[in-house]
Amino acid sequence: MSQTASKRPVFLTGEWRKLILVNYAVEPTILEKYLPAKTELDFWNGQTYISLVGFMFLRTKVLGLPAVFHREFPEVNLRFYVRRKVGGEWRRGVVFIKELVPKPVIALSANVLYGESYSTLPMRHAWGTAGGEELKVAYEWKTGSSWSKISARALPHPTPFLPGSEGEYFTEQPWGFTKISRKTTLEYAVEHPAWQVYPVKEYEIQVDGEGLYGKALAEVLKRQPKSVLVAEGSEILVRMWGMI
Repeated sequence: MSQTASKRPVFLTGEWRKLILVNYAVEPTILEKYLPAKTELDFWNGQTYISLVGFMFLRTKVLGLPAVFHREFPEVNLRFYVRRKVGGEWRRGVVFIKELVPKPVIALSANVLYGESYSTLPMRHAWGTAGGEELKVAYEWKTGSSWSKISARALPHPTPFLPGSEGEYFTEQPWGFTKISRKTTLEYAVEHPAWQVYPVKEYEIQVDGEGLYGKALAEVLKRQPKSVLVAEGSEILVRMWGMI
């Protein structure tokens, strides 16, 4: 992040906690229609990825003001990874295909204020520990009459990720890009300390995705994931960078 970053306005603050990241290898051609202008797909170890990510959004503030009645809520998003070259350096970040939240006002505000693709669905989550021996985290959302679910059981003590590891790649993405139109992209910066990750023991994934994501992505979400991560998360802030 450049030295001028502190001069950029802070749009959003809060905490992202107990994240589950389910990571799938995906064909680049499937992602091309979602690619924002002036960005290109980012490859890790020669492969492009999508991630289905569930977490709790806590202590939410927008423009420094508490989000009344909606400060704490679960979110599940589907995202992929891109990069943009600026001044000889790469800005690596994410593009959201779809973001799910349980409150209509959250979805409406996000869609109107910064052009994201939020939808409102019934949602629920669960955290817990079993005798101090494992951590259980689950996020669920309802489409029609069925519930989709991502859940994991992990060892209860988080550790730092290793440099160059998949934990670093999937959690350290300091930029966000939103496709506003065919030629216009909204760029923003996401700041947080390095997250620690919990060693995953088991996971369960049940996703009915065609109605939300279309047939091609739904088929990807039926595959065996490349990896499943559980991260503790942290406080975060989002700075609006502007249109590119």
